[in-house]
Amino acid sequence: MKFSENWLRELVEIKADRAALAHALTMAGLEVEELTPLGEQLAGVVVAEIVGAEKHPEADRLQVCRVDAGQGEPLQIVCGAPNARVGIKVPLAMVGAELPGGIQIKAAKLRGVESSGMLCSAKELGIDADASGLLELPADAPVGQPLASYLGLPDASIELKLTPNRPDCLGLVGLAHDVAALFGSHVRVPAQAAASVGIDARRGIRLEAGADAPRYLGRIIEGVDPQARTPLWLAERLRRAGLRPISAIVDVTNYVMLELGQPLHAFDDDKLQGDIVVRHARAGETLKLLDGSEAKLDPGFLVIADEQQALAVAGVMGGYDSRVTDSARRIFLESAHFAPAAIMGRARKLGMHTDASHRFERGVDPELPRRALERATELLLAIAGGTAGPVLAAENLADLPKLAPVVLRRARLKRVLGLEVADTEVTRIFGALGMQVESIADGWRIAAPSSRFDIEREEDLVEEVARIHGYDRIPTHTPSGALRLVTEAEARIPELALREQLASRGYYEAVNLSFLSAELLARWGFVENLVPLANPLSADLAVMRPSLLPGLIEALRHNRARQQERVRLFEVARVFAAGDPPVETPSLAIAACGSARAEQWGEASRPLDFHDLKGELDAIVAWGGEPQRWSVHADGLPGWLHPGRGARVARDGHTVGYLGALHPQLAKALDLGPDAHVLELALEPLLARRLPKAVAVPRFPSVRRDIAVDLPEEVSWAQVEQCVRTALGGPLIELRLFDRYAGKGVETGRKSLAMGLILQDASRTLTDDDADRFVREAFAALETSCKARWRG
Repeated sequence: MKFSENWLRELVEIKADRAALAHALTMAGLEVEELTPLGEQLAGVVVAEIVGAEKHPEADRLQVCRVDAGQGEPLQIVCGAPNARVGIKVPLAMVGAELPGGIQIKAAKLRGVESSGMLCSAKELGIDADASGLLELPADAPVGQPLASYLGLPDASIELKLTPNRPDCLGLVGLAHDVAALFGSHVRVPAQAAASVGIDARRGIRLEAGADAPRYLGRIIEGVDPQARTPLWLAERLRRAGLRPISAIVDVTNYVMLELGQPLHAFDDDKLQGDIVVRHARAGETLKLLDGSEAKLDPGFLVIADEQQALAVAGVMGGYDSRVTDSARRIFLESAHFAPAAIMGRARKLGMHTDASHRFERGVDPELPRRALERATELLLAIAGGTAGPVLAAENLADLPKLAPVVLRRARLKRVLGLEVADTEVTRIFGALGMQVESIADGWRIAAPSSRFDIEREEDLVEEVARIHGYDRIPTHTPSGALRLVTEAEARIPELALREQLASRGYYEAVNLSFLSAELLARWGFVENLVPLANPLSADLAVMRPSLLPGLIEALRHNRARQQERVRLFEVARVFAAGDPPVETPSLAIAACGSARAEQWGEASRPLDFHDLKGELDAIVAWGGEPQRWSVHADGLPGWLHPGRGARVARDGHTVGYLGALHPQLAKALDLGPDAHVLELALEPLLARRLPKAVAVPRFPSVRRDIAVDLPEEVSWAQVEQCVRTALGGPLIELRLFDRYAGKGVETGRKSLAMGLILQDASRTLTDDDADRFVREAFAALETSCKARWRG
């Protein structure tokens, strides 16, 4: 919300300077984001008229102008502005003046021609950013008058960063109520009188959008002059609020929007066919908008239409074909109330953001349309002439929001704020904010105006008192009371410890948005059980992530594109799946590429491979103390994993994640090489830990027996390990695979595995006969379950 300081001071008495005003607004929750002084140093700048202009004899782009500054004899000034011409009135900085930025105006010679002053653009005067030419003033501007007094300067352009719950402050009148409460004054806004009706011009209005559009008002005004010039005071207020004056009719609607907070729109009434219909758009319907773009609509959009076609996207922008042009003499002025949910996200869906959508998305006072319509009519008749018809209204009263009174208890206010606020001060605050206050036994019953629909419960009223009374006046107390310490469960590894462990292994933690584009997810193959957002920030952030990997790989690509060849990233966050409500699953993801080890002299460089990432998994799993419950399998891989260099990770036989190289087609589509490897696991199984248990140091020695078997190629080591551990049980304290062979001497389709069995008994020393028996039992199990053959 951007506005002129002088305009605000006209609406409410402010007993403070500019700095104090900005501080008070910020402390009341209406943060001043930018404050730009305007016209601070304009002494010596006057209104002047160019009465003569000739081409400079030594420069093609310069003119020698004779300028009337109200001093009798015209001044000679050399000017290079493209719009300098005879008959226009412009600002003139006299000799001796000092402009903003420290520019000193002196008599000078330009290419041999004397120049006694400087004709100025708005930027040179520090009142606007326009530097394209001289600032042209209205034709009735009095020559010789100081420019500051003529333009109502000095002033300041103040921009507020409003929170979404304060749409009432998107109009100066709403903001004035807060300022009045802050400075103990009153709002000086007279009641809006109804415009005189001179014609009986009517047009039917039909509401066909239910609760999405419960109120629509309109009025026909005949005989307007569309080429009427916008008054200087109105144009300057728009300019200082960041809006460029366009035409009298458009400027009036923008002015009322800034003043009251109610967007309006004007149609050329001669281009309308039959009744006005407020309805939802039809599937496939299109509309050319005021900015020339083509809007493709669906039933999620509200439109203002006539009997033939859509005229405007409700709450967003008007249509091109029904716009008011320089030939329009009869206009239809509309003012409506739309439900915020019906407008929310529609402008973004069309790739735009408008002042109207900004207000309607947050909510506009449902009682404001009639007042705004009468105010706009009053200004239009005064500026562009014409005769007004009656106000035409269509309303569904049952669908309009209604506010119930809220009780504020005196004791509750004191307890929350930690101080006692006088009853008279509480009554003053709510009265200044435009609320009706009724004293009751234990506090107050407050009825908020229709513009303050953020007042729903007692806590909202406490907040209002805190804001206006002053957050800095609330005392600071040290908390007291017994604190209950919650101990960490020993059977669960803390998330922070996991993060620290990964960081110690050379991984950097990434934090990505929880939203992704549907297009990126489709590239990965995620098309089912997605959670789309009803009101996304943009089309690229429209779906909740079903996996951490797409976002993490995008971060890896970002680093890779910036000369980081060896990248190690991890993320601990939640993923989402469709459900009612959506299912959230805490997960861990790792993405890595480049060489397996950092560059060094003691080891030759080699690219990262599957086994490196499998080693990371083994290290993390071993931390939980139960690695035997974990296994990897080559079946059931998702489409985004390499079919020959990927694995499914299971705990107790249940799939909890995947690891391996990206599928070559996906890696190519993402512009990644074959060295990109990923790991994603459900977090809770990973953090589960066996309770620590003290055991005695073994008193008896271990025994090792090495065996070699050949077995089918498709039998994985995980199957072999599980088979042997199941067969031998407790005495097998470790199983080591130390050789794998396939080739000469081994049948095609089979492989030879050599493993070491580390055996130990806690109660006695194992004999050779015991060790041999365990070897026979292990081989028998392998022969039965894995089709193994003895090799020695």
